[in-house]
Amino acid sequence: MPPPIPKIVTPTRFGPPLGMYSHGMVAPGGEIVVVAGQVGMGEGRAVAVGDVGAQTRQALENVRAIVEAAGCTMQHVVRLQTFLTHAEDIPGFMAARADVFPKYFPNRAYPPNTLLVVSRLVQPELLVEIEAMAVKPAARGAVKRPAARPAKTRSGARRQASRKRG
Repeated sequence: MPPPIPKIVTPTRFGPPLGMYSHGMVAPGGEIVVVAGQVGMGEGRAVAVGDVGAQTRQALENVRAIVEAAGCTMQHVVRLQTFLTHAEDIPGFMAARADVFPKYFPNRAYPPNTLLVVSRLVQPELLVEIEAMAVKPAARGAVKRPAARPAKTRSGARRQASRKRG
């Protein structure tokens, strides 16, 4: 049986999302994988300077590589945050995302995504940066820790101590 993947959350009073994202997600318990902002760089250099689509595809591929190295798939991603340096690049970003998301999310359960336009990234030729968060499924057969016992009151602790002595 495959590991559980996050479930989409859509309040009944909300309409569908405006694009390839979900309003929210609930992830099954496990370890959190946090991916630092990934840019359109492959092998240490920017790809396709001036091409937001190519940089978006590369940044998402970098996210995928990190998520998989942590033992997850892109379907375990529960949050994306995207930074673009130019508002006019939004259509190019959306087109690139529409190109790769069906491969990464074949069940169409797209993670929530916040898109921000910023003045610049660390290097001026970079047009997009994408952060991610995934939840690694709990290991099968993992031992669950028992719930913590409620703290004993002082009088209860005294009574128990006196029972042990007597």
